[in-house]
Amino acid sequence: MFPYKDENPTEHPAVITVALIIANVLAFILVQGAGAQGPLARSVCDLGLIPGEILQTAKPGSGVALAPGMICMVDAVPKYWTVITSMFMHGGWFHLIGNMLFLWVFGNNIEDATGHGKFLIFYLLCGIAAAATQTFVSPHSVVPMVGASGAISGVLGAYLLLYPRVRVHTLIILPIYITSVALPAWVMLGYWIALQLLGGLGSLSEVDKGGVAVFAHIGGFVTGLVLIKLFASEDVLQRRPMQPASYYRYRNP
Repeated sequence: MFPYKDENPTEHPAVITVALIIANVLAFILVQGAGAQGPLARSVCDLGLIPGEILQTAKPGSGVALAPGMICMVDAVPKYWTVITSMFMHGGWFHLIGNMLFLWVFGNNIEDATGHGKFLIFYLLCGIAAAATQTFVSPHSVVPMVGASGAISGVLGAYLLLYPRVRVHTLIILPIYITSVALPAWVMLGYWIALQLLGGLGSLSEVDKGGVAVFAHIGGFVTGLVLIKLFASEDVLQRRPMQPASYYRYRNP
């Protein structure tokens, strides 16, 4: 399922959400060579987060092949800044576009509820928590972890808590059929987190081998659920109770 819009109007421009999207796109184009094999592999190696390197549980010099003739090796000195830089790196165009779509659909409302500055802090904290979760679940992994999905998962958790009944328009793509449906946020996001939990349970024996960092998604989501009430403005929440957008349109024509 791919959400492409919601029925949840905002009161203020989503300045930080747009800035984060621009930053991610620019990083992919300028730093990652718009997906060209060499620059992409180097950026993932240099700026991605390697759990075994951060925790010093992997042998320096060990590594994994990211491209023909290129092995990403564990450094003897941890690159702690990759906790942040990894949030702005992606594995390809599809990875980037999917993440930015989720950020746009759900991020503007969470930014509206928290305010611009607090939303940036909230987003980064969720991303850090997501990275920490994946790191401690796979402490010996030498596979670099990249992507904004951990931080965005925190946004999804916040949205589920604040706006569970708002309708989200979702594209459903089947092998021989494509359709669009409007689902309550709790259905769409509940389905999404259920997939992450099932994927996490199914991959416990192979978490050090790479693939989708589902535990980062779970960690970010839970962090968003926990933190949003600390960051959301009481004034905004009082003006906008947890109702679907049709509620606001009916009473505020």
